[in-house]
Amino acid sequence: MAKPTDDDLTIGPMSQHFKSLAIPAALGMLFATLYNVVDVYYAGRLSTEAQAGLAIGYQAFFILMAVGFGLGSSLSALVSNAKGSKDTSGTRKLAAQGLSFGVCTTIVFIIIGLWTGPRLIELVSVPGGYRDAGTDYFFWLILALPGFMLAYGGNGILQAHGDSRSLQRALMGAFFLNVGLNPLLMFGIPGIWGGMGFNGIALATVISQTGVMSFILWRIFQLKMMEGVQWSEFKPNIESYRAIFAQLLPASSAMVIMFVSGFVVQFALKGFGESAIAAYGVALRIEQILLLPVLGMTGALLPIAGQNFGAKEFERVRAALWFCWKLGFATTVVAAPALWFGGGLAMSFFTDDPKVIEIGISYLRVDGFLFPIYMMLFSINSLLQALKKPIWTLWISVYRQGFGVAFFVWLFIGPMGFGVWGVWFGIATAVTSGWVIALLVARTIAKQNIGGFLRAN
Repeated sequence: MAKPTDDDLTIGPMSQHFKSLAIPAALGMLFATLYNVVDVYYAGRLSTEAQAGLAIGYQAFFILMAVGFGLGSSLSALVSNAKGSKDTSGTRKLAAQGLSFGVCTTIVFIIIGLWTGPRLIELVSVPGGYRDAGTDYFFWLILALPGFMLAYGGNGILQAHGDSRSLQRALMGAFFLNVGLNPLLMFGIPGIWGGMGFNGIALATVISQTGVMSFILWRIFQLKMMEGVQWSEFKPNIESYRAIFAQLLPASSAMVIMFVSGFVVQFALKGFGESAIAAYGVALRIEQILLLPVLGMTGALLPIAGQNFGAKEFERVRAALWFCWKLGFATTVVAAPALWFGGGLAMSFFTDDPKVIEIGISYLRVDGFLFPIYMMLFSINSLLQALKKPIWTLWISVYRQGFGVAFFVWLFIGPMGFGVWGVWFGIATAVTSGWVIALLVARTIAKQNIGGFLRAN
């Protein structure tokens, strides 16, 4: 297999860089989402109760995973800045320290997760079968935390070098492995082994994600900068850890707030029954599929803007943001109508429960109007991280996904009495007002650091 890509993103056409980074990243996320879709599908073959358990167990696990996503963003920003400034030794040092940081934090968060996970699940459920299913699923899934943490953290190193293909290939392999493992581990082999039932879905994830981690680490050690790396370079260094943590904390905290926001929504939906929780879980998977091109574009923006900011090519930073937005608006033209008019058909692939389908359609109709706003929010987050100002992504997230969701959901389903639609209207109001704040913040930070937002002032 060819060596990982090691591109200089400070030269060459912007369209080519987005193509080489965004398309593989979007394809990788497509297979990651399809991976989750397979899990939802097989849970649905058991019962609506199993789908609801999957939704709450998965949400609890991904609060822990926020550190892995934050580590990936942190290393993508720091390593791309170092690479853009042509600091080879600094680039290698950050990569080695980032991997050892990932190992240490994984151990800590496994311990934290064993205590907090069941309590989070209790907050968003009532006693019964779907709570028990979600708790059991979580305990199995936590064994996959090392795989997720080091795979997504390590991917930040590869992204900083212009390589998003490695994760794409790993996630494709994991998807196909999951397709085979899910029915095998759930239903077993007739006459030989009875299978594990619902928990087989979690064990399939543990196995496949460990494979993803192994592949990503192998690709990192194939990078030219890692030639001759010594084990001593992985020994924890306080200064390096502090730099990684300073970039990671806001990104991970924003991610934690996002997943806590999911729990707030599930808590609100609890009053409408397990059908509402199952519908939200299924509709989120559909939303994620359509958001994949946007996530690929905005994910590509981070290393492109990061390398050019490190090289002080500020005009190229602005050009990258504007190009990302143009692609995002083009995607909206296709995605929004699909959410408005195709929601029922999409929901029917995962469940035949008419109540679940009806509630899911209502969420997707509101979500279609939010699609371009999500695109701009994600791109602003990438820009702020590339400019090494990630703390603002945290404050925006605190408002939008913390206060905003909780307050507006309460307002619409409580005093205003909108029922389950009130949950969706509350989310929409929080997202839209957060988008306005994000634009104002990005404009100010860009003016201070690169001389302007979309053009030099």
